[in-house]
Amino acid sequence: MDLLTIFLQLTGDFAAIARLGAGIGAGIAVVGAGIGIGNIGKSALESIARQPEAVGDIRSNMIIAAALVEGVAFFAIVVCLLILFI
Repeated sequence: MDLLTIFLQLTGDFAAIARLGAGIGAGIAVVGAGIGIGNIGKSALESIARQPEAVGDIRSNMIIAAALVEGVAFFAIVVCLLILFI
């Protein structure tokens, strides 16, 4: 047998496992983003409680950090969906 045909046969066998991994990866990305944004909100509320005069600065930094976490989560989900449908 040719080496290329062996690799193609192995790739066909692992397609189901790759799809399962893509689904699990998308779920982990969503859960991780939820935990991250929850921690950001918790820390921001604690900071506002300690220094009420810094509400504007804390809020803007919180929104920027949450947007960055969501951006990474969306990127991970897109990569997982590309693996899932290709």
